[in-house]
Amino acid sequence: MTSQMQVKTREATLSHLLKDGESSASRLASVMRISVQAMRRHLRNLEQEGLIESNSISLGPGRPSNLWHLTSLGHNYFNSGKGGEQFALELLHLLESTLSKNKTDQILRDLAVQKANVYRRIIGSGAIQTRLKKLIELRMKEGYISDFHLCSENNSSWYLNAFSCSIRGIAERFPIVCDQELQLIRYIFPDCNVERVQWIITTGHTCGFKITPNS
Repeated sequence: MTSQMQVKTREATLSHLLKDGESSASRLASVMRISVQAMRRHLRNLEQEGLIESNSISLGPGRPSNLWHLTSLGHNYFNSGKGGEQFALELLHLLESTLSKNKTDQILRDLAVQKANVYRRIIGSGAIQTRLKKLIELRMKEGYISDFHLCSENNSSWYLNAFSCSIRGIAERFPIVCDQELQLIRYIFPDCNVERVQWIITTGHTCGFKITPNS
């Protein structure tokens, strides 16, 4: 296997684990069309780098299986702009120490509204599916790996998932920014009801939002 192919497999493995949360070597091998033995070698290399780790589970008689998932370092692999994140953390610490909580919350709400207005001008109007597609394209440029799909139990609702958060370090220290993220999406889709259904800080996998048009 050439070095280029190894890099491609490495990136694909990390991306699948980011989106799926966890997976076995055999499933990853099937997705990437390589042997299970080759996949296990890739996984061990990634484990040695500290990017992934596994949990051993029993699926019945025989040898236990390993389910692999990203470590914190693995999640950070997808986050760019760490210098900007550090600056934002320092700024939030400064606001926290010099302003009241209400004032800090108001500043963050104002920022969410301003950002939403920018998004809405770019996204424009139209069907929710079209607007979601444009939103994801914008967010991908900012370091958010996202997707969306129709809700299986309700064909009028959509799920928006953010697998990688470019401000995860900030969110862990200041969870309020996640509240503003929810408000941001509500501002972007004022004709819909928006609910958070998953939170990456607690699940470690994804931030999920359910978007339902107002009747």
